[in-house]
Amino acid sequence: MDIAPTVTVDDGSVLRVIAPDRQTVPLVFASPHSGCDYPADFVAMSRLDARALRRSEDSFIDELYAGVVESGAPLISALFPRAYCDPNREPYELDPAMFSGPLPDYANTRSPRVLAGLGTIARVVANGAEIYAGKLPVAEAERRIAACYVPYHDRLRRLVDDTRAAFGWALLVDCHSMPSVGGPMDRDSGVSRVDVVLGDCHGAACAPQFTQVVEDVFLGLGYRVVRNTPYAGGFTTRHYGHPRQGSHALQIEINRGLYMDEAEHRHGPDFSRLRADLDVMARTLAAAAREYHRT
Repeated sequence: MDIAPTVTVDDGSVLRVIAPDRQTVPLVFASPHSGCDYPADFVAMSRLDARALRRSEDSFIDELYAGVVESGAPLISALFPRAYCDPNREPYELDPAMFSGPLPDYANTRSPRVLAGLGTIARVVANGAEIYAGKLPVAEAERRIAACYVPYHDRLRRLVDDTRAAFGWALLVDCHSMPSVGGPMDRDSGVSRVDVVLGDCHGAACAPQFTQVVEDVFLGLGYRVVRNTPYAGGFTTRHYGHPRQGSHALQIEINRGLYMDEAEHRHGPDFSRLRADLDVMARTLAAAAREYHRT
């Protein structure tokens, strides 16, 4: 099928969706951690400067994947930063020590993410530095979740459901980046990382042929690829990845050293090359999805 030449843009205050005028493949791409719109009140209440706050960003991932619309798929991106509210968590993964009052009974206060300081409202940035000098009111967490987390997942769920309704199934590709060296809070602390990590929850979230297609593309382009180590997939992959129900999810982690200056948060010399290679991956995955749809 031909792809319409124009692109529609849904640009809200907390998220952006870019999509072809007509979706032609059962793929949805998402970038939950590339947001860099830092609210002034958040920066003011933080003990860290703006550069330090950006350590948790998957900087420029939304730009790198923007070409997926040419393959017939939509891309949703969070505009709010991960350090402010993390949509790749359960809605209430919260650390009670961060807040001045009691959390709701339904809050998950003991998950590994919370214990690491990286819950829905993070206590630390990616290198372990504390974000806040004091405690936050519980109402602040509730406000961020209502204003950022809920709209993001409402829109993502609609994209996935609409795709399943149109094609009979959907594959959500959750797009992330990782520091080039494991940080002090990571299991691989101090270790130089491979180029690409594919996370499919050890095969539980995505049909193996799709993970294989993506792996083969990256390997063919010369990248070093591993599966599920150190990232097997976050909340989004687990929550949306139910292959038996026609909903697949695959997380892709890209080494930041491939495309950016990690200290200065700017494009690196190979940014355009990686973007072109991701376009190749999207086209190949789209072709595989069309073939799968016909079987």
